[in-house]
Amino acid sequence: QVQLVESGGGLVQAGGSLRLSCAASGRMFSMYGMGWFRQAPGKEREFVAAISWSGGTIYYADSVKGRFTISRDNAKNTVYLQMNSLKPEDTAVYYCAKARRAVVGNNESEYDYWGQGTQATVSS
Repeated sequence: QVQLVESGGGLVQAGGSLRLSCAASGRMFSMYGMGWFRQAPGKEREFVAAISWSGGTIYYADSVKGRFTISRDNAKNTVYLQMNSLKPEDTAVYYCAKARRAVVGNNESEYDYWGQGTQATVSS
């Protein structure tokens, strides 16, 4: 069983930054890819970023490319999402997820464990 706990959300003005963290339980964290997704009010959950087990392969949604950075620290069983130049349209609940494999993609079906989410709100 894997447990994922997100933190770091909050309220920030447009142009500001937030750093989300996702702490994972379990000894096998370093073997799997990890991803971040988000769900805005009234919208479906969407892919944000993903990182392979080693950090060697990273993907971003076009909407966040150049502003967000995903990283991981396998020694701490933690994955991060640094969000810069935030926009009001980035307002959402952000979820981290564990991939079924070492490599990752942008499809929810590739992930088998999910956190409870952390709210990020960007004011204009």
